[in-house]
Amino acid sequence: MLSNLLAESPLFGTYDKGIYLFGFAIQYYAIVILCGMLLAAALSALLMKRRNIDPNFVLTLFVFCIPTAIIGARLFSCLTDPSLGIAALFKFPWEGLSITGGIIGGVIAGFIVCLVSKVNFFRAADCVVITVLLAQAIGRWGNYFNAEVYGGVVENPAWQWFPFAVDINGTWHYAFFFYESVVNLIGFAILYSLAWFYKSKPNGIFMFAYFVWYGTVRSIMEPFRDPSFILDGGGIWWSEVFAVLMIVFGVGGIATLLYLNHRKEGALFGSKTGDPCGITKYLSAEKDAAPYYSKINMLGENYPPKPVKKVEEKSSNKKSDNTMSEEERQ
Repeated sequence: MLSNLLAESPLFGTYDKGIYLFGFAIQYYAIVILCGMLLAAALSALLMKRRNIDPNFVLTLFVFCIPTAIIGARLFSCLTDPSLGIAALFKFPWEGLSITGGIIGGVIAGFIVCLVSKVNFFRAADCVVITVLLAQAIGRWGNYFNAEVYGGVVENPAWQWFPFAVDINGTWHYAFFFYESVVNLIGFAILYSLAWFYKSKPNGIFMFAYFVWYGTVRSIMEPFRDPSFILDGGGIWWSEVFAVLMIVFGVGGIATLLYLNHRKEGALFGSKTGDPCGITKYLSAEKDAAPYYSKINMLGENYPPKPVKKVEEKSSNKKSDNTMSEEERQ
């Protein structure tokens, strides 16, 4: 099979929707999504370090969450897209992934990983889930390369320009993928900035805020999309339904967290009866992992400097031996 692919496709090159690499066709859509995932992972690790969590834990999360999110995205599309059906789940290559399904799959996997690792799910989720907005903002540009996820026809020639509109086979349409990308980028900037500077209880606020933001964006934009991009299996607009459910889930989650925090700590945010921070305890999935001083960590001043590695000590001792005189060595 590999020899056939190499024979039919150039080793390196480009085509209308992607590139050829060692004979394999890789779509721009996949490249864009991968870039979004990698950047989200890096910024999640940085935020974990900032919020007193071992940043290496993000690797564990992404190893399990990304495959589960992809499977969830495909499964959701198969169940809600009348042109697919559940049998399409086992047909490759996959064409059609739902962001909603990806969110559900990723969150479930993240909860299980945190449960097994005995790491506070809400604290970890505050660092990871909000970066998904950035990944989604970048990923939407994959729709540009695939010429998909657009709105109705723009009749006025004065508005037929990108990025307000996008040319699809000679017809200009509202560029909804671009609108959603920009709004998600704004949401990411706001939530990430708040998470970077705010350390008061309760944990989980930023995770639920993500669901409110993204659910609102999708619920507003979904009805204006071209009908061919709306998942309406069984006559139900599933993406719209789940967008509203995200808002309800997010608002309900925030209200519940604030109520429980006020009941326990005497305040909606922080605490009047004890430690006001929700990030005081250092979290790590490794038993012997210890925190050390870091300018990035908001509580870094509470920890000792990182000890010098033994390898460096041996190198230093060897260097001092070489400077000894012959008489001293004897």
